[in-house]
Amino acid sequence: MSRIGKKVIAVPAGVTVSFEDGVVTVKGPKGTLTREIKGNIGVKNEGAEVHVVALDDLKETNARHGLYRALIADMVKGVSEGFVRSLEIKGVGWKAQMQGNKLVMNIGFSHPVEHTAPEGITLACPSATEITVSGIDKVLVGQVAADLRAYRTPEPYHGYGIRYKGEHVEHKEGKTSGKGKK
Repeated sequence: MSRIGKKVIAVPAGVTVSFEDGVVTVKGPKGTLTREIKGNIGVKNEGAEVHVVALDDLKETNARHGLYRALIADMVKGVSEGFVRSLEIKGVGWKAQMQGNKLVMNIGFSHPVEHTAPEGITLACPSATEITVSGIDKVLVGQVAADLRAYRTPEPYHGYGIRYKGEHVEHKEGKTSGKGKK
């Protein structure tokens, strides 16, 4: 049995969780999220707590038990608090700015790179070298942040690129002249 799947999900005030026909719906002050539950997994709503239950003892069910518990817990947190992922741009003359709902980045290419946020995601630039991605769906926030980072991943010699805030990039030593070697 999954140890994570056995944990109880605390539901804050103002958030409702419902489970009908294999679909979990979580409503809160920031919005509504739904997810289909596959396999023999049940969701029991008991007041301010939600329990995720494996209805049989098959290997696939046990594998999904903890997964769906974690996904439902993220849905509850998303509709009540939301998720934010911050990125920083490192590079000489590299910057980002918002133009309407588009993020325009000058990151060393011959042309500016434009990225439009999908529905449910908010992009912002608190400064010229910072980007924040926010929304209620943790998976979508992480995917958009990863897509932005993929435009210029941090390179290990100078550290230029787009990185997550607080991410450490291991620097490599550059080439040596080779003089004095035999």
